Amino acid sequence: MMPDEILGWVTEQLEHCSIPYMIAGSFASNMHGLPRTTQDADIIVELDVSSIDKLSQALGEDFYFDVSAAKEAIRQGMISNIIHYESGFKVDLILRKNRQFSREEFQRRQLQQLAGKNCWFATAEDTIIAKLEWSKMGKSERQFFDAVTVAKVQINNLDMDYLRRWAVDLQVEDLLNRLLDEIKGAE
Repeated sequence: MMPDEILGWVTEQLEHCSIPYMIAGSFASNMHGLPRTTQDADIIVELDVSSIDKLSQALGEDFYFDVSAAKEAIRQGMISNIIHYESGFKVDLILRKNRQFSREEFQRRQLQQLAGKNCWFATAEDTIIAKLEWSKMGKSERQFFDAVTVAKVQINNLDMDYLRRWAVDLQVEDLLNRLLDEIKGAE
């Protein structure tokens, strides 16, 4: 199975278990911008401990999923992961943060096609903001570059007021301004 097929299959299992989710990170920036190779996928989830056993059963024997570690990760607000045995492809399950941006980002998610399946993805604007935030936290040019490519591809469709509002709120306004300088002329 290819990574996009694995991710599509995992999202089917999340839906089967009634676990709300949103694909974010590099898969979202690939969807909205220019594709690049990635070794894992990030899925934001609204997950509780009671759903873990059901998800484990749904994933079956093709995936490594440590139930006790996942339950502990939920209790501590940490990341848990699912690993496809055959390919080694990893899917990180990230609990949705309890902050206004994260709630709004999750509400704005959109259905997109992935490997012939409808899957919930972060919007282009939310992907840009999240990538800028990761860039600031990790001083990562790769994250910044992902945000730039999404902005270049989506320039005529972006809600600039939304971007500016959250850039100020999340203290990444300087990175957004740098991004906007870099994409001038891309329209």
